[in-house]
Amino acid sequence: MAANEDQEMELEALRSIYEGDLCFRELSPVSFQYRIGENGDPKAFLIEVSWPETYPQTAPVISMDAFFNNTISSAIKRSILDKLMVEVEANLGTAMTYTLFEYAKDNKELFMENQPVNTVTSVSNSIAIGTPDVPASKKKDKKEQLSKTQKRKLADKTDNKGELPRGWNWVDVIK
Repeated sequence: MAANEDQEMELEALRSIYEGDLCFRELSPVSFQYRIGENGDPKAFLIEVSWPETYPQTAPVISMDAFFNNTISSAIKRSILDKLMVEVEANLGTAMTYTLFEYAKDNKELFMENQPVNTVTSVSNSIAIGTPDVPASKKKDKKEQLSKTQKRKLADKTDNKGELPRGWNWVDVIK
């Protein structure tokens, strides 16, 4: 098989496997990102895999330069990339993108064991947009105020229980 045929088959497989997975993102038909870990997890990281022209006979380009990884030390990134490259060498010649993502998911704790946990909260969480947050107990819901004429019209339409009479919205079809 040609390299392009292998790439097309792997692309189709990746799309079907990761359909609906929020961690997976296809940047282009030859470039993919996968987030390892939950969104709020301080030890989560993002792997970007790009395929060269001759992939899978040659190794894919693996990167951790995404903004998402700014909190990870460069030594940890280098360690993760080295361990992933060992996995690449073992799978050279076969479709390996799924294997790399799964390897990273399985070994996430091992990869991130020396990473200090940052307790910094994101800036977007502390900025309030629009009205300030008011506790529900202090905030009272206003009822819609009706004028005298509106109340009179409503009373005329309804019976003494406040219900509309039977057939009020019926249409006279036969005339």
